[in-house]
Amino acid sequence: MKREMNEERLGTAPLGRLMVSLALPAVAAQLINVLYNIVDRIYIGHIHGYGDVALTGVGVTFPIIMLISAFSAFAGMGGAPLASIELGKRDIRKAELILGNSAGMIVLFSVVLMVGFTVFKTPVLYAFGASEVTIGYAESYIGIYLAGTIFVQVAVGLNTFISGQGESKVAMLSVVIGAVLNICLDPLLIFALDMGVRGAALATVISQAVSAAWVLRFLTSNRSVMRLRTENMRLKPDIVKRIGSLGISPFIMQSTESMVGITLNSGLQNYGGDLYVGTMSIMTSIMQLILIPVQGISQGVQPIISYSYGARDKERVKKTFMRLLASGLIGTLLLGGVAVLVPKVYAGIFTSNEELISLTCQVMPVYFLGITIFGLQSACQSTFLALGQAKVSLFIALLRKVFLLIPLAVVFPKFMGVMGIYRAEPVADIISVVTTCVLFAITMRRVLRNMNDDLKEVKN
Repeated sequence: MKREMNEERLGTAPLGRLMVSLALPAVAAQLINVLYNIVDRIYIGHIHGYGDVALTGVGVTFPIIMLISAFSAFAGMGGAPLASIELGKRDIRKAELILGNSAGMIVLFSVVLMVGFTVFKTPVLYAFGASEVTIGYAESYIGIYLAGTIFVQVAVGLNTFISGQGESKVAMLSVVIGAVLNICLDPLLIFALDMGVRGAALATVISQAVSAAWVLRFLTSNRSVMRLRTENMRLKPDIVKRIGSLGISPFIMQSTESMVGITLNSGLQNYGGDLYVGTMSIMTSIMQLILIPVQGISQGVQPIISYSYGARDKERVKKTFMRLLASGLIGTLLLGGVAVLVPKVYAGIFTSNEELISLTCQVMPVYFLGITIFGLQSACQSTFLALGQAKVSLFIALLRKVFLLIPLAVVFPKFMGVMGIYRAEPVADIISVVTTCVLFAITMRRVLRNMNDDLKEVKN
């Protein structure tokens, strides 16, 4: 009975209160989740004697970490909205089948990624911008991190199915438990046991393992509306195709972060050197701090849109989106504005090296200029996913990173030097936001019209 009431409140509870109750835990979960990598970098950056070099080395591993997360998003964010839509249709059996297939995909991805990157990590790290000075730190960190690939995939990928059924507080706790453990283990392993970057990686793996255990325990219990069952983990082509058609968009959004990291780091190494690569290590973490709250709001609100769409409640879909749009824009304006106007507030968190802080403060206002309006795209992108609009979501995911940022980051420095790499980001952001908003206005009109037609058929 409690499970049914929790499911139904997605379609009946007062919208404002429901959005806050779902979004706040999701934002907290996202913020705490990002602490896994950011806290590592903060501690590493302050290691006496070699912290700045170690920070640069760990920053080079970011594309690999993002690619691992991208595969968990492919299965989790591709499956969770579909499962929420099925819950809106009261088809729990099909929702559980989607959950099981997503879990099966996560297991498969984890094995392939762990083996592949472990075998080829050294040449890959060099390609991602490592130098002879930083390669040792990069290898030490990623070597241990890869051993915990399955824990990262389960903790991140399957947690979306907890928030997707309205249990955002439980989803938040799964992240809080691991993050708090990580924060406690970092100083112990890095400094007290003198393990350095290896200690930071080990702390992350242990913490993600605990989070993964929490997620699995909930999804296999009676508290979950849809339960994870081993018989549903056998991959079915039709279900995998549905998950993949929707999951390809968040996959590309995150995997292209990996491609962007490779392009930017290698360009900065060629045109500037290790110090410039160090600025990107810092700004990548700051970018996460700015976007994660906005993405957390979107993730928390997404189940309302998916459920309401499945229930054919057009007005609730429209109202939820408008509030999501306003929240996202305000979030990026405020958080991005700090990076543009007072960059030292962020830069000083990650290093005590004055030369690195000075250079970061010089380039940060340029790099983050476009991100101030990115909340508009985030809201539209999340709504595309919630409504199952796979093709449009895929195009938007490709537009900003693949079609715009990567080519611009290659071309601009040929004419502007190293600063061209930083200027490529705001140009790509602004063009992408404008294009997304236009496409969303066109697509949303069509989706709502189809909802009206479907509703008439149901009534007849």
